[in-house]
Amino acid sequence: MAGEESTILLEALEGLTLEDFQEFKKKLPHTDIKGGWNIGRDELEKVTHPSSLISYMGDSYGEGAAMDIAISLFEEMNQRDLAEKILDEKVKEYKQKYTEHVAREFLQYKEANSCLGENLSVRDRYTNLTIARKSWDQHGDEPGDVSSDTVTTQTLFEPSKDGQVPLITVLVGASGMGKTMTIRKVMMEWVEGTLCTQFDYVFCIDCKELSFSKEVSMVDLISKCCPQQRMPAGRILGNPEKILFIFDSFEALGLPLAQPKDELSTDPTEAKPLETTLLSLLRRTVLPESSVLIATRPAALQSLGQCLEGKHYVEILGFSPAAREEYFHRYFGNDNKADVAFRFTRGNEVLYSLCVIPVMSWTVCTVLERELYERNQLLACSKTTTQMIMFYLSWLMKHRVSNAWQNLQQFLHKLCSLAADGIWKHKVLFEEKEIEDQGLNQPQLLSLFLNEKGLEKGTDHVNVYSFSHLHLQELFAAMFYVLEDQDGMVSDSRILAKDVNMLLESYHTSRMDLNVTVRLLFGLVNPKSVEYAGEGIGCRISLQPREDLLRWLQTRPRGTSHPREVMKIEDLDTFHLLFETNEKSFVQSVLGSFTGIALQDVKLTLYDQAALCFCIKQWAGLLSVTLRSCSFHQQHHRQEPAKGLPRQSWQQEELHSPLHPLCQALGHPGSSLQSLRLQWCGLTEGDSGALGTLLATLPSLVHLELGDGALGDDGVRMLCAGLRQPGCQLRVLRLRYTHLTSACCQDLAVALGTSTCLEELDLSFSAGLRDDGVKLLCEGLQHSGCQLRALRLGSCSLTGACCQALVAWLRHSHGLKCLDLSDTELGAGATLLLQHLRHHSCTLQTLGLSTSTLSKDALQELAALRALKPSLKITDLLEHEAPETGAMARLTFQRSVWAGRGAAVRGRKGLPSSRAAPPHSRSLC
Repeated sequence: MAGEESTILLEALEGLTLEDFQEFKKKLPHTDIKGGWNIGRDELEKVTHPSSLISYMGDSYGEGAAMDIAISLFEEMNQRDLAEKILDEKVKEYKQKYTEHVAREFLQYKEANSCLGENLSVRDRYTNLTIARKSWDQHGDEPGDVSSDTVTTQTLFEPSKDGQVPLITVLVGASGMGKTMTIRKVMMEWVEGTLCTQFDYVFCIDCKELSFSKEVSMVDLISKCCPQQRMPAGRILGNPEKILFIFDSFEALGLPLAQPKDELSTDPTEAKPLETTLLSLLRRTVLPESSVLIATRPAALQSLGQCLEGKHYVEILGFSPAAREEYFHRYFGNDNKADVAFRFTRGNEVLYSLCVIPVMSWTVCTVLERELYERNQLLACSKTTTQMIMFYLSWLMKHRVSNAWQNLQQFLHKLCSLAADGIWKHKVLFEEKEIEDQGLNQPQLLSLFLNEKGLEKGTDHVNVYSFSHLHLQELFAAMFYVLEDQDGMVSDSRILAKDVNMLLESYHTSRMDLNVTVRLLFGLVNPKSVEYAGEGIGCRISLQPREDLLRWLQTRPRGTSHPREVMKIEDLDTFHLLFETNEKSFVQSVLGSFTGIALQDVKLTLYDQAALCFCIKQWAGLLSVTLRSCSFHQQHHRQEPAKGLPRQSWQQEELHSPLHPLCQALGHPGSSLQSLRLQWCGLTEGDSGALGTLLATLPSLVHLELGDGALGDDGVRMLCAGLRQPGCQLRVLRLRYTHLTSACCQDLAVALGTSTCLEELDLSFSAGLRDDGVKLLCEGLQHSGCQLRALRLGSCSLTGACCQALVAWLRHSHGLKCLDLSDTELGAGATLLLQHLRHHSCTLQTLGLSTSTLSKDALQELAALRALKPSLKITDLLEHEAPETGAMARLTFQRSVWAGRGAAVRGRKGLPSSRAAPPHSRSLC
């Protein structure tokens, strides 16, 4: 024996009295050790010195076992101080070995494809992700700056805003968002002593490997993380507050955690069903002082929420714009190549949007690296996720496959069958027998797409396989439904039926986890994908499922409750499915059945906006768009441009508002849009400029409704610039809850005097408007060209001081039919106004007035007016449209291109299918 352990044992033995040393030797032959042998009594007589005894024990039992025996004997001899001292040293030595083991396991990794990827350092490749802390009932981001709520790996275990350090943290992220890479980062920083220093041990458990486990204890789970699966369990578990458990890919377990089949455990050595053991840890009946980090896709949140008492989780939102550029530089290493590749990607809105997802950044970089290497230039790569992955597969097989082409095609058909079977059964790990049964045991081909890993299953060691990334499994699963069977291939009754309608119906009713597979299925029936599959992969894709996909979209539940109502699309998912086809004729065939869009509580990412805008540009029959409590991810932040990006180009991009792409799409040459409603969408001054441009260039737009406190005076001024243009044919303008003041009323007055079409102006709930603002408005309203028929000024903090201006305008206006002054204390001004309304030249039909605040004289005038003009409707006309409490807080957490979005998606509300009459302007009353 050598090293620290032998030294501490030698000191212990040398400290014994001669009598105790002889007792130690006397007990030694009676000690049994598994896999070893006993030391003979005669041989021990020859050993007289502690150093000789230690050497003899090491040779006989091995160093580790000798230490365990010594500790056991010291405890029998009631020499507990010596036993504790040796045990402390043994644990210290073990911790060092475990730390070295973790470093070997997590420091180096391979890129997503094990055949292509070289060993890389986490330190060199890891790029910081945007990670936001959320309330458990919060399903998205509030609009605006969320930097105060963001965390990093360094702050992941720090107290939240309420000062609590959660013992259980859930790290949520859609597929490919970088959960596993973040865990690698955590493990490495723990090894380096820069993170999680409060923990003596961090055990990272891959849940994909647990899917074969039946009954396990917490000790069993820990041992899976340890070298040779050996550890001083008692000593480690004796300080549970010093332990952090990390569960990666938790959703792979597919366990319902709400109702355990067995009683929860309190003993970490007790083996129970996997579900019960995990639930015991999460409900804190076993090792309650330990900490837990769970990394999972959003699909597992519901079951987790039923068994956790924590109030927060953290969500990976992907790469920020700056992080995307950083990742390109980390990937390429060569600054020049990184600049070229990033500029190309930055110029393609779809590719750049995709790169918010780390795995797509890797895919794009992988493809572009090959383009730079082969041609020293970049091609116009695909615009959809499906085509990008197909492009990658085409390149992969072109450069890595040497087998006969026919053999490859047969292999791919079988691979697709395996992938689809796994998707249906929630399987990401496949045993060797399954690989053999499918006829996939061809190592050179198999290693292109699947990773092999050894796994302990009971007492046996087995090999299991998984696709190099879940996206690839989902793509091959989608291909299963569209691949044409090859001549000579024998049909296998064990495989799934190629029933596209069953897949679609399951997705529609209950299997939201099929979202990616369904989306990729739509992408595969695109002619470009068919071409890639034929030329690059050698697989023939059938276009027959196109009709099934088209019919399914046209017959999903309608977005209306009455057949006469406008047919609206109410879920964002539909636009992503259509965008993935990237085929104008197909999109037009679907959208031709509908006339409107109605989205609520949706955070529109760049990729969402790209999908939405693509569809709108093909939608000639779109008549109305309503977005309520939605937010727009801003594409261009105030930051320095990427290296090599011209400053002029950057400055031009800076001017574009988050709403700019949508307005551009709505104003496409074939647009017939009539109504646009944006309520509580966090509009900015720049958005108003984009809307003003839309007003000036889209004569079909007759109804614009903006209900948003963020608009303000500057926003209204920019909007008025569009109202004044000859091309503007707007008839109804509603600016409610917009925090206007009298400062913008001069611009509104000019616009009113210029417009010959505007019939209704609604400025309700603008408390800052006041009497001065109304006086300015009335100046514009007296212009001879003004055609206004309805003016709404309810709850605008008006007094009787504005009534003189209103009366002066009414004397000249014979077209006004509706005047709303609800929730206004006019005082003596009400009497003046009511007196004028009795005049026979006044043609007003509806008056909004809060009669409860009228004076005695005003009430007399009101009675006289009603007697003279009984058809004049006088009542409170205010329509409160404030956002629902927490509307933005309920936004969905599935942000990536791989997940469904929005409340409508979760409820599967969707596509109406018959054409309705165009929306008419809101009633003047």
